[in-house]
Amino acid sequence: MIIAELIFWLIIFGLSAVVHEYCHAWMANYLGDPTAKHAGRLTLNPIAHVDLFGTLMLPIIMFFLSGGSFLFAYAKPVPFNPGNFRDWTWDPVKVALAGPGANISVAVIFGLLVRYLPSTDFTGLLSFIVYANVLLAVFNSLPIPPLDGSKLLFAILPGSLDHVRDALERYGMIVLLVFILFAFRLVVPVVLAIFKLITGIPIF
Repeated sequence: MIIAELIFWLIIFGLSAVVHEYCHAWMANYLGDPTAKHAGRLTLNPIAHVDLFGTLMLPIIMFFLSGGSFLFAYAKPVPFNPGNFRDWTWDPVKVALAGPGANISVAVIFGLLVRYLPSTDFTGLLSFIVYANVLLAVFNSLPIPPLDGSKLLFAILPGSLDHVRDALERYGMIVLLVFILFAFRLVVPVVLAIFKLITGIPIF
């Protein structure tokens, strides 16, 4: 039963991450950078986006370490070349936010079904999809490199704080790891609140 639950979550998080990365690629191509398209990433084919560690190993490790209470996954980052953009400051932000924006859109679509359809096992499945996409959107919006939210942070930081940007880019992965290990609980209430706002029901 535990293995079946893990596979179920891997599929939901994996497909949600694929949508996330596809929309990064789509937005970059729309704004004039075909790098992701040429790399074969402008597709919804999961194989093109799967990251061995982030999509498979990490969620399995987190699932068992947490006793099945927590799981997170990510797909292979989409490459892009800011030099191809017309607006070097804000076009990268648009590309970055396209990912979380896509996950929120998916969450809203399935969340409205949960809200208005009779409660069944099917709507329970839809609730899991909503939860996974809200979690991906909220987590990736954190202003910590290499997460998407860092692109917005860097765009609004004044030049006088370039040293902050340099430090975050240099130590971002360490900061992110510390956050996941010791402060991830701060994200949970936000995820639960958005889930309830969309579906109209408390989490599960």
